[in-house]
Amino acid sequence: MTQRQSIPAPPRRALRLCDMSQLLRAAAGRGKWTRSSAAKRAACLVAAAYGLKILYPVLRKRLQQTACEKGLQAACRAGGGEEPLHCSRTRGRASPAVNAEFFRQLLELRKILFPKLVSAESGWLCLHSVALVSRTFLSIYVAGLDGKIVKSIVEKKPRSFAIKLIKWLMIAIPATFVNSAIRYLECKLALAFRTRLVDHAYETYFANQTYYKVINMDGRLANPDQSLTEDLMMFSQSVAHLYSNLTKPILDVVLTSYSLIQTARSRGASPIGPTLLAGLVVYATARVLKACSPKFGKLVAEEAHRKGYLRYVHSRIIANVEEIAFYRGHKVEMKQLQKSYKALADQMNLILSKRLWYIMIEQFLMKYVWSSCGLVMVAVPIITATGFADGELEDGHKQAMVSERTEAFTTSRNLLVSGADAIERIMSSYKEVTELAGYTARVYNMFSVFDEVKRGIYKRTAAVQEIETNSKNEDKGELHIDGPLEIKGKVIDVDHGIVCENVPIITPSGDVVVSRLNFKVQEGMHLLITGPNGCGKSSLFRILSGLWPVYDGVLYKPPPQHMFYIPQRPYMSIGTLRDQVIYPDSVDDMHEKGYQDQDLECILHVVHLYHIVQREGGWDAVMDWKDVLSGGEKQRMGMARMFYHKPKYALLDECTSAVSIDVEGKIFQAAKGSGISLLSITHRPSLWKYHTHLLQFDGEGGWRFEQLDTAIRLSLSEEKQRLESQLAGIPEMQQRLNELCKILGEDSVLRTMDKEE
Repeated sequence: MTQRQSIPAPPRRALRLCDMSQLLRAAAGRGKWTRSSAAKRAACLVAAAYGLKILYPVLRKRLQQTACEKGLQAACRAGGGEEPLHCSRTRGRASPAVNAEFFRQLLELRKILFPKLVSAESGWLCLHSVALVSRTFLSIYVAGLDGKIVKSIVEKKPRSFAIKLIKWLMIAIPATFVNSAIRYLECKLALAFRTRLVDHAYETYFANQTYYKVINMDGRLANPDQSLTEDLMMFSQSVAHLYSNLTKPILDVVLTSYSLIQTARSRGASPIGPTLLAGLVVYATARVLKACSPKFGKLVAEEAHRKGYLRYVHSRIIANVEEIAFYRGHKVEMKQLQKSYKALADQMNLILSKRLWYIMIEQFLMKYVWSSCGLVMVAVPIITATGFADGELEDGHKQAMVSERTEAFTTSRNLLVSGADAIERIMSSYKEVTELAGYTARVYNMFSVFDEVKRGIYKRTAAVQEIETNSKNEDKGELHIDGPLEIKGKVIDVDHGIVCENVPIITPSGDVVVSRLNFKVQEGMHLLITGPNGCGKSSLFRILSGLWPVYDGVLYKPPPQHMFYIPQRPYMSIGTLRDQVIYPDSVDDMHEKGYQDQDLECILHVVHLYHIVQREGGWDAVMDWKDVLSGGEKQRMGMARMFYHKPKYALLDECTSAVSIDVEGKIFQAAKGSGISLLSITHRPSLWKYHTHLLQFDGEGGWRFEQLDTAIRLSLSEEKQRLESQLAGIPEMQQRLNELCKILGEDSVLRTMDKEE
């Protein structure tokens, strides 16, 4: 018998200690840091620290803003009857957003973009839609063709591969053309929208002198030029681009989803699970992006406002460049420009910083999260589908479905990528929709202001009303009307005469200069209007010209074509020398009236301005006449326009102050000889003899209308000047008398007489 030698088993504690030592050695081996791993860890730590440095101020500022908004809301709720000013302003001014108001404004603007069903804009829109639909079907066809190409490669069929590759290259020709056509048609559609908006805006802006009333009578549009140019352009481009970015993606999602579901069902797979997963992922992404999305509409609207203000400051400097140069005010103006640009740059930096984090979250969700979910959605039907399972042939060999599975995977993956890109564009368009809300609010507000001003509805901004209230509280004798001004007066066009019956002169700010004005000017009468500054002389001309409304009473006046206003600084238009004389007529209008260049030469002879025809190179010379002509020449050019138009009544507002007295008298005498009734504002006594009646304002709301006796008025004026020269030295004499009384310690006899009286 053999004896077995038994080996004693090691104790359990020893085994455990051995295992622990092995684990520690392995951990120590893994824990050894090489240079590359240390560099990677250091880079990660630096990146994390930099990210924390960037994120912390943003998060802190956001939390402070949230706390501040909550505090303001609590203060507004606890304010009771009196709201703080910031609360009322916040409530009264809603920021642009994607809400019911946005869609209402967009529908109102649609009536301008598409005035009728059959229009050029409708044609471009239909062509653009056809191109978008064609691109979607081409994408589906190319996805299927890619799958067949991969299948021919897996099956090692070079002939089939070559044929399908040729098809793929041939289909690329119409595909690239359609892509280029989509961009072309989008730009054409944006241009058509802008043209339609610009035409409508210009017609409204220049109707019933709206361009004047928007700037001087209403205070809601700070920069109409900004609204008429950049805002219309950005709105048109945004609408056209958004249509392209929404129509094609929606169609892509519908068609690719249908193709994927049909493919899964044809192979015996259930599309319910992947569909639910896709819906869940898209819904979760939408909720996260909506929660993280800044208010791009409000931000873009504020950026557009600051751009307009910067442009306004530039144009203001250009318009007053000579005065600024005389005063050497370039430092002040430069500070204003720098301040305006800094405000714009701060707003743009704010938008860029908000877009940075929003786009980062958006790309993470839509690129990586969706790609991983897409792989699951494609893989599950192929793995579980019975149509892709390997089968057995009749001779007992197995049938491999590798090529079919590869083709299905490639086709499904391409379709899924196309659908995911479409959904990504749809969800990314929310940011563009919010920006469109900002442009829509500005454009809609511009058209609303134009329409209301055209109907005589004027509103002042809060800042202007505050200034008016402060000026009203100053020590002034004139009345002031608070709140909106109601137009109760009537304007009746008549053939002969100008009659004011109880017509007040009220400024756009609500100051009542004259409470009731009554006078009558018949043809053949010549009215001289005098008074101190700010008494209502030029305001009366604005009412007669239709620039200011008649708030009460009745005004009988000739139609506008029978009245001609000449200001102190005549406007020089862009064009030829001929255009300056016949302004605002065109050359065709001049010929219709029967005028030729010889007639214009006669007019220039009357105003002693014929020499500029030879000096500047003839009637067709084109120059910057505002700078070429002197002040007196520009005023005489204004008088030449009066002789050209031959109105019944001429409103002359200091229009010859820079013309010599002898030439001025000849022009006024020629105007009277032409049968033109003159209504003149002038401070020159030499022109009194050319007028028959006097309308004199006292500057305190009073007025006097009477027949003018030139001889008596001239004698009174001479006496006034003589007394002014005699009394000019009295203050110095009185001061010296007081000094002598102090030195002598005596009272003056004049003071004693004053006390006795």
